Amino acid sequence: MSGCKQPSKVNSAPNGGRDTTGRAVPVPAIQVGLLTGGDDRSYALGLTSSLVDQGVFVDFVGSDRVDGPELHDNPMVKFLNLRGDQREDAPFRRKAARLLTYYVRLLKYAVFAKPRIFHILWNNKFELFDRTLLMLYYRALGRKVAFTAHNVNAGKRDGHDSAANRLSLRIQYHLADHIFVHTEKMRHEMEADFGIPAAKVTVIPFGINNTAPTTDLSPADARRKLGVGDEDHAALFFGQIAPYKGLKYLVEALPEVVSSDPRFRLIIAGKVKRGSEGYWQEVEGTLSSAEARERVITRIEHIPDEDIELYFKSADVLVIPYTEIFQSGVPFLAYGFGLPVIATDVGSLREDIIEGKTGLVCRPRDPGDLARTVKSYFSGEMYRNLSSRRSEIRNHASERHSWSKVGEITVAVYRRLLGVAREESETRAAAGNGATARISD
Repeated sequence: MSGCKQPSKVNSAPNGGRDTTGRAVPVPAIQVGLLTGGDDRSYALGLTSSLVDQGVFVDFVGSDRVDGPELHDNPMVKFLNLRGDQREDAPFRRKAARLLTYYVRLLKYAVFAKPRIFHILWNNKFELFDRTLLMLYYRALGRKVAFTAHNVNAGKRDGHDSAANRLSLRIQYHLADHIFVHTEKMRHEMEADFGIPAAKVTVIPFGINNTAPTTDLSPADARRKLGVGDEDHAALFFGQIAPYKGLKYLVEALPEVVSSDPRFRLIIAGKVKRGSEGYWQEVEGTLSSAEARERVITRIEHIPDEDIELYFKSADVLVIPYTEIFQSGVPFLAYGFGLPVIATDVGSLREDIIEGKTGLVCRPRDPGDLARTVKSYFSGEMYRNLSSRRSEIRNHASERHSWSKVGEITVAVYRRLLGVAREESETRAAAGNGATARISD
């Protein structure tokens, strides 16, 4: 997280806000309670850094999982580890006790917190409670609530939508003072499915994951560590394994790819999403029976941040064969390493890929078309010029998906919610009137 000097309790008005004598007009500093749900460390830290750079004080409400030195060495960030340990191997009684403790701490924090704005990045464990009663609680305390909808309706995406799910989402979206989404398509879906007016929804870029440590590990060394040959054609599937990720279609495409490209290697790295164990067993069964099984490297577990570069530096392309998605952070993680992306044409993935420049797009749920697209990539100019293409992809990602843009847009919304723009105008007017009076005297 970028370091910043701690400002005083007032900041100069943005855009050169000054009185008629040229002096800066003081306005109140913005404070926000960032409710992370104790997860998605890369996104939470990226947003926090961008807010701090905009002069915002952040109460970072998190857990052991998102903790890090970035949250302790900046005077503008107050880390509140309300969730604590989230290890999944704990006994049920322990899980229940620590979850209850967390909610009690969260309810208490909401009463005494200094920030007037609560920005929810993710809901907590009991989503129905979070979407309804907890939202009402925040509003009853006079908090302004901003909400980032990474998925408009994840239940619909995952195939277990219900009336209760849709109703609770509708309640949360209507109770929120403002909603952030990552694509125009998501904003339209908000309006069509939940009746949320477009003016209440702001589209922000999906910031590049810049928390994955990068070292001087070379691609050649990374490939050797994973057992990938220098001349191999390596494709990477990375992230949680669940039906909507479409891994089964990539595995079904494998024999056709390998039959014409014996140098092809597939790397599968990520953990099985809870509830998707049966799906993985099905995929694994297909993989085990495939003649090309020896061309596949698997690491089926959570990949810690410090190991991410190993996989992205080993690969020549990332493949995301999703069947349903609103937006995904994985392509932007790849772009951060200068890695091209082959994606299916679902959600807004086509908007994130410049065909022939940053990647290729194929049809969803179609192993044949996926196989043809993979073969086309490795026989095409993008792959042949990969070393030079990598820097172009990184530059493209930095320009379109920088956290600084996310921070500017987000803080502008905070100001509107707090009426800061109006306060600045009134303060400048009062300062101007005072100066005019002195001149008249």
